[in-house]
Parts: sequence; C-alpha cells; structure tokens
Amino acid sequence: MGVPADRWRANRSVRVLADREAIFAAAAAEWTAQAEAAIAARGQFKVALAGGSTPKGLYDLLAGPVGANLPWDKTFFFFGDERHVPPDHADSNFRMAQEALLSRVPVPGENIFRVLAEETDAHIAAAKYDEALREFFGRVHFTVPRFDLILLGMGPDGHTASLFPGSSGLAEEDRWVIANWVEKFNTWRITFTYPVLNAARCVLFMAAGADKAAMLHTVLDTLEDDEAPMDEFPSRYVRPAHGDLIWMVDAAAGLQL
Repeated sequence: MGVPADRWRANRSVRVLADREAIFAAAAAEWTAQAEAAIAARGQFKVALAGGSTPKGLYDLLAGPVGANLPWDKTFFFFGDERHVPPDHADSNFRMAQEALLSRVPVPGENIFRVLAEETDAHIAAAKYDEALREFFGRVHFTVPRFDLILLGMGPDGHTASLFPGSSGLAEEDRWVIANWVEKFNTWRITFTYPVLNAARCVLFMAAGADKAAMLHTVLDTLEDDEAPMDEFPSRYVRPAHGDLIWMVDAAAGLQL
C-alpha cells in the first residue's frame, strides 16, 4: 500500500513463542511499553482492540494483576472492526472486550468508543464511526488518525480486521472506516481500512494454532512484493509507514516459518 519494502521490512519483527500463554505475556509487556511511551510523549494512549479468542486471552491478563498499575484513565479504546450486531450480541467484539477487560479496569466510560453496530444499515454505522475518529483525532488537513497501538489477528484465510480476501474494502484509500461485505459469511462487517492500519505507531499481530501455519508462511516468508495479490493475502498489506510491525505467534502457528 505504497510503503517501500525496505522500510516496512526493517520495522517488522516476528516472535515465535511457546504457546498462547507466552503470547499473552509478551503482548501485555508490549502493551505496557507502548502505553508508557505514548503517555510520556503525548499524554494519552490510543489503542484499537481486536476481536477473537487470542486477544481475549490478552484482555483477561491485562484485567488482572499485570495491568494493576496501567494508566487506564489516560487510555482511549477503539475497535479495529466489528460485527454488524448489537453490543449485547454473543458475536459482538465490543461485548467480548467489555466482559474480558473494559468492565474490569477503571477506565472512564468516555474513553471507550464502540461501533454503533446496532444500526440497521452497516454503512451508517461505519460512517458514524469514521466521524467519531475524525472528531477525536482532529480535522487538521484530515490527517489519517495515528493510533499508538493497533491489535490485529489473522485468519487461516489471511484476513485481518474485517478485510477479507476478495472483498471490495481492500481497495479503499480515502475512508477510514467502511462497511465491508464478507461473502463467505453473507454479512456486512464494519472495519478500519489500510490507511488507518498503516498509520499506526505500532501494529501487533497475534496468531495461534496450527491452522494458521500455512498462511503465516505464505504471508511472512514466501511472497515478494510483485507476487502478493492484495485480494488474496490481506494481512500482507498491513505495513506501517512510520511505525513498528510486530508478529507474535505460537510454536504451532510458526511451525513453517
């Protein structure tokens, strides 16, 4: 997505850890370091959460003693993607994060920005979230928002956030949040776009399980730039222009690396 290969590769690290628990511990340490650096430099820590089982393990850890001294009052939470369901729905990313983390730490309610995914029209939900980002980050030249940390996962099909192989949202270059039709699930998803993902100061991928091994090998090891079609390998194109890209994977997922 317009980022020189030598730059994003230089800023990329891949850490193969023993198991999920090791991922959670390493990710919690990275969260803490990023929070401390952001608050020291700018007075706020702006993070975008991910859904899924692996991030939930991190959230559970942060809600315990590990996160006891974190600056929750200066942390601002957003969501990199959301299912088109109400916030109390079992599939809601917000509900998962709320139960695993947000309701268990002393974060002010006004610091939490959820997607209004209960809107009947997913495009309206996306437009409202796009507007929320513009209001929070400011409108100076409509600069793309720069998150301190964006958490992401990767599916066995190579998708990340709700940017799925073959979906139209992969080509979006202007809007920050879109409604993206996901054919395999016959549903709309609300998702950040590449411009937002690639503006982050740090992007942290977490991936666990043997079902991710083949795709991780494809995304991280085998494809040259001119052999990496965007519509087949969305995770490949998360390339922060001026930030760090960190992959934390367990031994099973990293078996082919």
